Amino acid sequence: MLRAKLPAITAVAFLLILWQTVCVLGIIPSFMLPSPAEIVTAFVTELPVLLTNSSITLQEAFIGMLCGVLIGFVSAVLMDSSEVLYKAFYPLLIITQTIPTVAIAPLLVLWFGYEMAPKVILIIISTFFPVTVGLLDGFRSADHDAIGLLRSMGATRVQIFRYIKLPSALPQLFSGLKIAATYSVVGAVISEWLGGFGGLGVYMTRVRKAYAFDKMFAVIFLISAISLALMALVGFAEKKSMPYRYFDEQNGGK
Repeated sequence: MLRAKLPAITAVAFLLILWQTVCVLGIIPSFMLPSPAEIVTAFVTELPVLLTNSSITLQEAFIGMLCGVLIGFVSAVLMDSSEVLYKAFYPLLIITQTIPTVAIAPLLVLWFGYEMAPKVILIIISTFFPVTVGLLDGFRSADHDAIGLLRSMGATRVQIFRYIKLPSALPQLFSGLKIAATYSVVGAVISEWLGGFGGLGVYMTRVRKAYAFDKMFAVIFLISAISLALMALVGFAEKKSMPYRYFDEQNGGK
């Protein structure tokens, strides 16, 4: 495992060393770009505040992602079961992703206030799309011969979905979940920028106005770490749900 991760670790270490060197030599002023050492110091100093605000952001992200995944799953199942629904709602599904989240966030705050509701709605809008599209592609790429075989044996639509379509769509589902996990955190932070009483987005707004860029970078790295942790959690669930897939990969597809 260490050998597989070594190139990435080496690249990150090289960038951090280069960054620290540039800052120490004064090539870039510290008020414009704080050094990694200053960012680590700010992170340790602000850790209690960061943990308090991250708990709020994670709560919003979890609720929004859960609702988004459920809505995406139901939408994909309904559109797969009816060609009319697919032709009617798939274009609307695409349109929802052409609207910038930064543009719609102020409207949600205006309509629903500064509490958790507008943030959850924005996360739902951001997360349900990759899940829906991934599942639809998975359902439509199911083995038609296997589906025909089950139909010839008298299988119901529910049985075909359970034994053929859903298993074939699991890889696309987890790919969509990884994207949704990242979008959920980013969506929560963006919504907190525009109004709220707590969260990492509110914290970022405060330190930005104070020109405390070391704290700004500290919270940016924390957001990245949270997103990576959520993606790793989804990857763990993927391996547990599809152990046969990873067993085949480890054995050269045999």
